Amino acid sequence: MNALLWSICILSLTLLILGFILKRFNQPYLIAYIIAGILLGPHITGVFSNVEQIEVIGELGILLLMFFLGLEINIPNKRTLIIKPVIAQSMKVLLGFGFALLIGYFLDIDARSITLIAILFFFNSTAVVSEFLKKYKILNTAFGSTIFNILLLQDILLAPVLTLLNAWGGEQFTLINFILPVVVCIAIFFLFKRIRNVQEIKLPGFFNRISYDHDLQLFMGLLICMGFGLLADMVGLSSALGSFIAGVFVGRLKAFSWLEHSLSSFKVFFVALFFVSIGLRLDLNYFLSHPAILLIGTFFVLVSNSLISAIIFRLLKFDWKNSWYGGALLSQTGEFGILALTIAYKANIIQYELYKAGLGITCLTLLFSTVWIGFLNRFLAKNRSISD
Repeated sequence: MNALLWSICILSLTLLILGFILKRFNQPYLIAYIIAGILLGPHITGVFSNVEQIEVIGELGILLLMFFLGLEINIPNKRTLIIKPVIAQSMKVLLGFGFALLIGYFLDIDARSITLIAILFFFNSTAVVSEFLKKYKILNTAFGSTIFNILLLQDILLAPVLTLLNAWGGEQFTLINFILPVVVCIAIFFLFKRIRNVQEIKLPGFFNRISYDHDLQLFMGLLICMGFGLLADMVGLSSALGSFIAGVFVGRLKAFSWLEHSLSSFKVFFVALFFVSIGLRLDLNYFLSHPAILLIGTFFVLVSNSLISAIIFRLLKFDWKNSWYGGALLSQTGEFGILALTIAYKANIIQYELYKAGLGITCLTLLFSTVWIGFLNRFLAKNRSISD
């Protein structure tokens, strides 16, 4: 117990100090979380050594984050807000494969490794991007909705990616594992279409009585958020997508208007732990022995992802300022990239060197993209606010 209390106290103190410093320079707290993970990880102070346990706990923060976004999001009424993200992500996939082939040509690596590199280009960090969309109040603009819907499409893409990696790892491929997520996504689309103009969904009186009991509110909220995440995971979709769907429905239930207040502190804590786990994963020994590979790789990913996304947004008729800002928001590789790397390495699909390099580059892009996004947002704010 003493060891646990020491760890929590040191983590809280570190986050407070870093938070005050970053607040002074108007930088997002996400940077503090990642830096705290690096400082407290096994390669510097060793306060936290079991990265996997903290990562699992931190992933609860992503579920809560997506749940809260579901509470706040407006379901698009315009067809363009659905079609544009589909076009954008399709182009991103094609261009990602193009960059991966280019990397594979120069590094002389096999087709599976090239495919995994392409997969890293597919995914961005929902946690990072959504925090900026909320912070600068553009989540429910046409521009913000397009970006967020791209992230949701990436969550859906996780199902076929995991199916492919598991098949390469030796697991038997079954048609149901491929068809079921597609059927569920179609069903979700029609449900969203049905409730998008519904202001309130009525429930039996039993649920109204919960609004007077804080303890029952808490556990009911956790059950809904985690339960939908579990159901989505069981049908082959990402658990984060399931929590988001739960948030969309709960947001239209007046009986659960108390839910956001009851769970908000849990969200902050678990999201912080998730980003601390990102910092814990950065292997400083590998970084110090391969600094050129990691720094050049990080720079290449940030620049190429920004360029790809900016061109895509411009082709979708957004102006150049919004396009460059959208490119910055989607410049990093995300948490699903870490999951894909881990599965591929454990299944012996990729070698140790590619795994460590991919993991290090992913962690660094998550760290530096927050600085890049904040810088570009301040630059654009001096000229013109992000348009609707």
